[in-house]
Amino acid sequence: MSDEQAHDPLNFMRNLWGNMGFSLPGMVAPTFDVEELDKRIKDLKAVEGWLRMNLSMLQMTIQSLEMQRTTVSTVQAMGRMAADAARSASEPADSGDATVDPQKSAFSEAAMWPWQMMQQMREQMQQHADAAAQASAPAPEDAAEKPARRKKTS
Repeated sequence: MSDEQAHDPLNFMRNLWGNMGFSLPGMVAPTFDVEELDKRIKDLKAVEGWLRMNLSMLQMTIQSLEMQRTTVSTVQAMGRMAADAARSASEPADSGDATVDPQKSAFSEAAMWPWQMMQQMREQMQQHADAAAQASAPAPEDAAEKPARRKKTS
């Protein structure tokens, strides 16, 4: 490396652009040829388009990964809250425990809403099934009266 190259401030840029396959535009060898300028403009616009496309693909990938991360962390938090609620529901409640966090119990109740809703639906279905079975089954008094009526008619 000569002293001239070491003191040249554009040497690094020339080497960088030279390794990419095209020269440093306008700084190394300015040209007055319109066709050459059009070719350079066309090439640089193609590179710009390619870089924009890669940038937008990168941004979309980042956004989808952030959404995936948020979804996974939300599902994990809901699972932890449901497990905590189930654990606290299965443990005997201490009547003298005054340190119960109201926010934690509110979160536990909120996490258990699907379970509570399914339990309510099951209870309602059971009540409807019992009511339908009672409506279709003959009452015990009616069953005793029918044989008595048959005896009277015969």
